[in-house]
Amino acid sequence: MPNNNFLQPHKNYKDMWNAFMVNNASFDVGSDMPICISTNIVPESYITYDEALSIYKKEMLKKNLNFHINSFIVFYIDDQKFDGKRTSIWTYPNRALKVIRHFAGIITPDFSTYADFPDAIKRYNTYRMRAFGCWMNSLNIPVINNVRWGTYETWSYCFSGIPKGSTVAIGSVASGIKRLNNRPLFEEGFKKMILIIKPKRIIIYGSANYPFIQDLRKQGIEIISIPSKTNLAYRR
Repeated sequence: MPNNNFLQPHKNYKDMWNAFMVNNASFDVGSDMPICISTNIVPESYITYDEALSIYKKEMLKKNLNFHINSFIVFYIDDQKFDGKRTSIWTYPNRALKVIRHFAGIITPDFSTYADFPDAIKRYNTYRMRAFGCWMNSLNIPVINNVRWGTYETWSYCFSGIPKGSTVAIGSVASGIKRLNNRPLFEEGFKKMILIIKPKRIIIYGSANYPFIQDLRKQGIEIISIPSKTNLAYRR
């Protein structure tokens, strides 16, 4: 059973790992990943977190405290832009919340799980994706689960905490899929994700112009491809 059923904080307890984010969460049996509920909303548009932060700062300077932009925030950018020493949405979650509240929702953070990372780090970053999403759930902020997988050992937990039949998002930009030697592993993981989560809709940030992705439309899975900054640059 999940550990939160047994552990009670001592009187001098300080929340060093953002346990408040999963206060009301359910946990996946086996992986102990918190279960994040994806919204059924199809976003009208998307904006990266660094762009959202820039807009937020400008609007605050103008004293426009109630501005709202009907875009979902995505984190398909370099980790340093949202998880650096001074920029971390995990270390400073309430700072991030001040920005997020002015937008339509988020795709959960894309904390990296690169192949050369120790497995413990990959597990931790997968946990953080789900936990941050659960926090948004608790605040009634619409969330779409980001799915990130790595090498084979990640498959035992990287799809956990995402409800079956829900909408998911993936970023193809930093996935390594453009390299031919990386593509077979990415494709295998992609098919494993389909088998386990059985998503009804997949939002792909970046190119979706790959046969194994296009074949999913024949299976009745809705594919929404969102051009990244890199894609747009190549189109110019």
